[in-house]
Amino acid sequence: MLRISVLQVVVTFLSVASMFRAAEAAEPWSLENLTTPPAMKWLDDSSPVRSLTYENEKFEGHTTDVFAFYATPGTISGDTSKDKNLPAVVLIHGGGGTAFTQWTLLWAKRGYAAIAMDLSGHRPPAPKFDPTTGDLASGFSRPDDRTRLERGGPAAGHVQKFSNVGGDPTDDWQHHSVPAVIRAHSLIRSFPEVDADRTAVTGISWGGYMTCIVASVDHRFKAAVPVYGCGFLYDGESVQRPAIDALSPEKRALWISQYDPSAWLPKCQVPILFVNGTNDVHYPLVSYSRSYGLVKSPKQIRIEVKMRHSHQAGWAPNEIGRFIDHHLLGSEPLPQLGKAASKDGLASVEFKSQSGLKAARLHYTTDTNRLAERNWSSIPATIDGTTISAAVPEEATIWLFSATDSLDGMVSTDVVFP
Repeated sequence: MLRISVLQVVVTFLSVASMFRAAEAAEPWSLENLTTPPAMKWLDDSSPVRSLTYENEKFEGHTTDVFAFYATPGTISGDTSKDKNLPAVVLIHGGGGTAFTQWTLLWAKRGYAAIAMDLSGHRPPAPKFDPTTGDLASGFSRPDDRTRLERGGPAAGHVQKFSNVGGDPTDDWQHHSVPAVIRAHSLIRSFPEVDADRTAVTGISWGGYMTCIVASVDHRFKAAVPVYGCGFLYDGESVQRPAIDALSPEKRALWISQYDPSAWLPKCQVPILFVNGTNDVHYPLVSYSRSYGLVKSPKQIRIEVKMRHSHQAGWAPNEIGRFIDHHLLGSEPLPQLGKAASKDGLASVEFKSQSGLKAARLHYTTDTNRLAERNWSSIPATIDGTTISAAVPEEATIWLFSATDSLDGMVSTDVVFP
């Protein structure tokens, strides 16, 4: 006769419960619940850049609202009849940011339907336009300009991003921000003027961090461009690392498994362009390269020497539009660089470019101090057929190639650590 002790029952129960907790930790967001367009309300449906709210996760016992700006070629021109089968883009702001009118306008002028949401439970001021020229007259939104939504979600502070992990997930910023972005995607796909099969996502800083996660969870996107943001925030020289290291061992492990992009990027199926600078203090080069290495989908990288870190600098590179245009509209791709290698001090990389290259450079540093503080040098590289080459100084501690095509599109190789 089979006999099962009370201890065996308890152990079995705890093992099963542990398995369910592990599964929940691995999949904190149910895409099935996020692909249905959320309930929404227009706050302004007549201005060039329109305003709306849509419903998101519950917080403090109530359903939350997310504010967003929306614009199309038709809304900014005053003729929405031209809005048909539009490609669309979802825009994710970074720390201290919000839904930015300027960013939304930028993409509407490029021919896209664009939605930009606020991920801190606030609403920025309504944009003002010059009645004579139609140009945007209001300035860049600052945190003290914004109004807290009556049903806003959690703030985007360190407590909400890090300390709250574990226990009730509804007070975690990521628990709300990831669904907010995916629901913005579901919402814009539902608009009749949008071609639901041609959508992209791009984000800056924390928005780049969020882009890495969302593009790895929501495979409906056709292109993704994280700017600055990456994974491995718990390692290396990331400025976020102290907040993660301050967690208990259990919470730290949970944060990494749920909220660090390194846990998600191996699942990415979306073509992706990584954009960063050599000296970024928030998302250091080693963490960036490691994140890039995790992606198995088609990928490219653009590392600029000492690229500034800001929202304006983050949405400025023309390569972001070029990359998304290629994957959504079929336009000319950016140059494609292979894997850089060196032998006997001579580095080389193979490339492809439809319009040809007009410049190539080798960038390197000989410093060994903190990544954000290193000085970089750049020298011209030789372009011969489909090969770029240059001599790498023996004392180089990091190096990479960049290549610029005739349309001023610059890409780079992944960084090399000799």
